[in-house]
Amino acid sequence: MPWVKVWIHFVWSTKNREPYLADEIRLKVFQHIKENAKEKEIYLDFIGGYVDHVHCLISLGTDQTMEKIMQLIKGESSFWINKNKLCRGKFEWQNEYFAVSVSETVIESVRKYIANQVEHHRTKSFDDEFEGFMKRAGFQKFLG
Repeated sequence: MPWVKVWIHFVWSTKNREPYLADEIRLKVFQHIKENAKEKEIYLDFIGGYVDHVHCLISLGTDQTMEKIMQLIKGESSFWINKNKLCRGKFEWQNEYFAVSVSETVIESVRKYIANQVEHHRTKSFDDEFEGFMKRAGFQKFLG
């Protein structure tokens, strides 16, 4: 049996960054995502976010890809949100997502960062946060 630990920090937003994930809804959605991930044998270590986006810290299994993880989490959760009518109108996630590897040595600081999203976004927009992620990960050439 292979022993693998590959940490990925995923970030994705609601379609058009609509603020669908108000406090009560956000907590229900995050709890559902955790339960769904467990059922699908996705090791979701930590989840957090704000009204228009989600952060997840996930350790990939040997047969999992980032694309498949995002498909399973985003697709199933948007279906569940719509089925339970948690939002007015049709809920959708943005197609894009951000994913970056995380060293074992900084896992605790990533967890704290994810846990502190509400406070963090009192002073910083998602656009500013995302641009910072892109620059730190070396994706400057993709920024407009």
